[in-house]
Amino acid sequence: MDFGDLKSPAGLQVLNNYLVDKSYIEGYVPSQEDVAVFEAVSSLPPADLSHALCWYNHIKSYKKEKASLPGLKQALGKYGPVDVEDTIGRGEKSEEAKRLREECLAQYESKKAKKPALVVKSSILLDVKPWDGKTVMAKLEEYIRGIQADGLVWGSCELVQVGYRIKKLQIHCVVEDKVGTDMLEKQITAFVDYVHFLICAYNKDGSGTFFF
Repeated sequence: MDFGDLKSPAGLQVLNNYLVDKSYIEGYVPSQEDVAVFEAVSSLPPADLSHALCWYNHIKSYKKEKASLPGLKQALGKYGPVDVEDTIGRGEKSEEAKRLREECLAQYESKKAKKPALVVKSSILLDVKPWDGKTVMAKLEEYIRGIQADGLVWGSCELVQVGYRIKKLQIHCVVEDKVGTDMLEKQITAFVDYVHFLICAYNKDGSGTFFF
């Protein structure tokens, strides 16, 4: 069992032939066996050895994670195609590969389960128009900022002239999808003595405008 000299064209050809029906040196996930063989290859395999080249580039991508890959690095002669005479212990090797594969898959599933879910957030610009110029806009802003929810963050605001002596309140906020615009619309328009109408400019993967 050996690849031979992996710095020679002959050794690389053996490696390429070995990888015709395999993704890794041993098992079904990258391991220290791949690292051991990778380190024995002096340079990028030529393009005509496509299986060896693909494997080499894949293992190279684990530059920072190589030390944490599973398995036990052994002497290079422990890896490679099995000679006709080298049949002793193949059953044990198969069982060991199966055990290693199951162990690696279990580790992968465990890490995947711990990965935090992606939280989608949206940026919203609210245009809040009062009934008339007598509305105390500072009080209206205070009421709006008093609306609190998990996943809702209020941002900057300004007063924008919309007519004679009438200014609307433009206020930004960022919300997670679980908050939604329905809750904001319901609570802001509940200030009936202050709010004439509300425009919500909503931007996530696209943009849209909603009138309330």
